[in-house]
Amino acid sequence: MMLTPTRNMTDERYSDDDLIGFDDELDDPMDPDMDPDETEGADGSGTDERYEHFAVTVDKGQALMRLDKYLTARMEHASRNRIQTAADNGQILVNGTPVKSSYKVKPLDRISLVMPYPRRETEIVPEDIPLEIVYEDDDLLVVNKPAGMVVHPGCGNYTGTLVHALAWHLRELPLFQTGDARAGLVHRIDKNTSGLLVVAKNEKAHAHLARQFYEHTTYRRYEALVWGNFDTDEGTITGHIGRSPKDRLQMYVFADGSQGRHAVTHWRVLRRYGYVTLVECRLETGRTHQIRVHMSWQGHPLFNDERYGGDRILKGTTFAKYRQFIENCFALMPRHALHARSLGFVHPRTGEQMRFESELPADFRALLAKWDAYTASRDGITDDEI
Repeated sequence: MMLTPTRNMTDERYSDDDLIGFDDELDDPMDPDMDPDETEGADGSGTDERYEHFAVTVDKGQALMRLDKYLTARMEHASRNRIQTAADNGQILVNGTPVKSSYKVKPLDRISLVMPYPRRETEIVPEDIPLEIVYEDDDLLVVNKPAGMVVHPGCGNYTGTLVHALAWHLRELPLFQTGDARAGLVHRIDKNTSGLLVVAKNEKAHAHLARQFYEHTTYRRYEALVWGNFDTDEGTITGHIGRSPKDRLQMYVFADGSQGRHAVTHWRVLRRYGYVTLVECRLETGRTHQIRVHMSWQGHPLFNDERYGGDRILKGTTFAKYRQFIENCFALMPRHALHARSLGFVHPRTGEQMRFESELPADFRALLAKWDAYTASRDGITDDEI
């Protein structure tokens, strides 16, 4: 008997956006880059499952057998090593309890598991796409993703993604020879968000890193330019995030907690421009579009964020000169102003604390320079005098 995915079993230890998902229904067919700002994942089907769940009840007449051997014989596209890795990381449950791969399967045992690397229907053809790799060793690499690059394939983006580039760069490694569309990915960021991502080069590194993202022990800082000013220098936004009931291409904050998932964003002012503010955002959770939707909910959409209303003038004067200035800013940075600036984690092999920084990309720096100049030019001048 082969195991098949089940949709009526949910392991609450694995939140929908804390870990990179592998559900075939994960990507929105209407919007291939419906990725979160951070760990990101969108689920066009409405399900919150991020790993591919399997479950089976052992036959009454089953003789005692090692768990890894039992599952290897019954699961498609799963090696014994992969199953052992999953068991070692507490991802295989028998009757609700994590077990090791040496566990002896008994009749009527209920086995449920979350596999990190199920095969995808669409095989990945490696592409020689340049990558800005800021660090690499035998277990992982850290890449600085440019804005405009989709992390993994989806509807309308079947080539030119980060996954295709990784498949080329790491083509000698077993993990990247399977054509898996999610091989090595632990988290992801939006197409138009720039910045740092860590990629695992083997299954053990992936399991270790994924656990850190689930437990929120990673260090992640984003910089965003948002509309409006703030009364305080720092604060916290808490609000459940789920898919909008009115627009399936947007996420939505359910303030009463009736739907969605718990989400927390900590923010701190870095620079005030009056009409816009540069903020640092620290993620306590990682939900789809978390920074973008939380900031919009608080009345501070990201600058030029088309999806959440930041692509129009929300603060400032009504004068034509100011309108032209904003249009010039939009043209200078034709994407939402968000950058994954800092990334930290514990190395899966050495236990060393790793920390990486990525300076703002050229378009973001140019945008801030323009606001610096604008602010300097209007110092001491009231809006009525502009």
